[in-house]
Amino acid sequence: MAQAKVLDKEEVRRVLAVIDAGTNAARNRIAFMLTIEAAMRVGEVAALTLSCVRDEDGKAVDVIELHSTQTKGKRGRRVFVSKVLKRELERYLATCEHITGDKALVRSTKTGKAFSNVTLCTLFTGIYKKAGIRTTSHSGRRTKATRLNEYGVGMRTIQKLMGHRNIATTALYCDVSDDQLTNAVNLV
Repeated sequence: MAQAKVLDKEEVRRVLAVIDAGTNAARNRIAFMLTIEAAMRVGEVAALTLSCVRDEDGKAVDVIELHSTQTKGKRGRRVFVSKVLKRELERYLATCEHITGDKALVRSTKTGKAFSNVTLCTLFTGIYKKAGIRTTSHSGRRTKATRLNEYGVGMRTIQKLMGHRNIATTALYCDVSDDQLTNAVNLV
């Protein structure tokens, strides 16, 4: 199977425009932002509850604590929330103020139940298709890893942020652009 596409800035804008113009825009936007800003897997996004991202004061958390039941490989991990993602979470949580308890963060508007991994993957595929992009739900995650690499973030740091056990897996996520190669050969 081919790797998911790394999205450029224009493609991200197109995806957000498709989401914002569609039904359930707030829900779909936060799901996408969790993949592209926090490099979360679709299964991790599907497993999130409101209490995972909302503190006692009703504000967005700085770190999302994923339990072993919410992650691939059954190992809990910490997901650090960027400033951009925190703003997005605050905006989304404002639409959920009336919802109490441990309800799913990304849920069906019809049933109120959490999306499955498959349903969320299908949702992303449809959004990408409407944006004119052929890719999979993993694009957000690959895009985040590649951007971090482009900005010079060390592979070990990216590995921890992605929740990978093996650094070789992390390296597979990071595309290298021609600009990066040109800059590298001109360093010495």
